Amino acid sequence: MSQNQDTIVTALMEQLIAEGPDGMAQVFTALFNLALRLERERFLGAGLYERNAERRGYANGYKSKTLDTTAGTVTVDVPKAAGIDEPFYPQSLERGRRSSRAVMLAIAEMYVQGVSTRDAAKVMAEFGLKSLSSTQVSRAAALLDEELAAWRSRPLGEIHYLFLDARYEKLRDGGVVRDAALFSAIGVGADGRRRVLGVSCDPSEAEVHWRAFLDSLIDRGIRGVRFVVSDDHAGLKVARRAVLPGAVWQRCQFHLAQNAIHHAPNAAIRKRIGAELRRIWNASSLHTAQEELDRLVTLPEPHWRRMRTANPIERAIQQEIKRRTSKVRVFPNRDALLRLATAVLVEIDEDWATSNRIYINWHSPDA
Repeated sequence: MSQNQDTIVTALMEQLIAEGPDGMAQVFTALFNLALRLERERFLGAGLYERNAERRGYANGYKSKTLDTTAGTVTVDVPKAAGIDEPFYPQSLERGRRSSRAVMLAIAEMYVQGVSTRDAAKVMAEFGLKSLSSTQVSRAAALLDEELAAWRSRPLGEIHYLFLDARYEKLRDGGVVRDAALFSAIGVGADGRRRVLGVSCDPSEAEVHWRAFLDSLIDRGIRGVRFVVSDDHAGLKVARRAVLPGAVWQRCQFHLAQNAIHHAPNAAIRKRIGAELRRIWNASSLHTAQEELDRLVTLPEPHWRRMRTANPIERAIQQEIKRRTSKVRVFPNRDALLRLATAVLVEIDEDWATSNRIYINWHSPDA
């Protein structure tokens, strides 16, 4: 170590003696900057302004970089080099970059699992981080974006039965908290398994947004849709007729019952309406309820009980999304909401793909 470097180290030790633990971050920063400069000097074969025959290239200034360390969050000066074919990057930062990425991925995983920031901070203490800011969470979650975007745009194929639904979440837009519609779709393919097909986030359930979502499914190769189950939202109805004109539509019976009961003037009438609807829907055969169930005659009888409501998407998808998003309440932006919703749906889709359960057996009359 040169005399100048030795002088710097001595001064830093004096600072630690004077300030104690409170000066740790400043001392660490100065020592790490010194280590980075030493590494560049070894790489170049010469010190700053030194001329010798072994020198290769020259120093080319510094670039600031923020690091999360056990001493806190610090900003160091990363040395740069020029005039040499081989690029220079400090090995210490390469190692730190890998470990930092591991930490950020751990934060991201907790974010997806709906762990609160306070609980996540406790876990991060095990990694040497004593605090966890919203910026760190956002940076960690952003590591997932490329993978999640690829999943949302993956090719689809033959889907016979399609479930569509939307739920509303809150997010900040231009400093104002607004509602945002989160569209989702699941389907039953030729193998009889359920699949999560896609997710999208838009300002509302207007026809233009529903149509864009359905068009995206078509663009990704979905084909063979015979039957669609959804609620009776006006925007969805128009978009469905435009994009999937050949598919038979079944209004979700749960939503229909809710809408019918909503217009009843008192509890007694609401109870009677519910009982009458249940008698129709639980009829022993399609013939018994022919007029009310005329839209279901296109399905084999074992299928229509599974397809008469949107429960498969309400329970498996919407309730799980709600369980995760309820911890966030108000998302900072659209990307954050879409990121979390997509991560949840990827998990569900993977569970369905690896399960042995067949949702619709196309070949068995008792399916």
